[in-house]
Amino acid sequence: MEKTQENPASIRIRRIYEPPDGGYRVLVDRLWPRGVSKERADLDEWLKDLAPSTDLRKWFGHREERWSGFQDRYREELAANPEVAEFSRACDSRADTVLLYGARSETENEATVLRDYLLGLAGQP
Repeated sequence: MEKTQENPASIRIRRIYEPPDGGYRVLVDRLWPRGVSKERADLDEWLKDLAPSTDLRKWFGHREERWSGFQDRYREELAANPEVAEFSRACDSRADTVLLYGARSETENEATVLRDYLLGLAGQP
């Protein structure tokens, strides 16, 4: 399926603990999620290099009061990461990409920041 204005590529986020529901499944955590077998994960790719750095991940610690700072710092890391542009082009070539994460929060996790960042890149001329 070709990406067009009427039919844009989809980038979704989903917890890895939920059953697979199609799409090109990409784990964007630096660490493998606890309790998930490789078979159950049903991954197409594991892109550790797109995940937040170890230092940023440890600093954030999923503490709500650090969420805003985490987003800013992670976006800076993404802007400096040459693999992001390549992954963005790959997402553009697929009809449905699913960014998988292991965090408990469905809204405050690296996959939401990465998705929004990639969608921003897609919106640039």
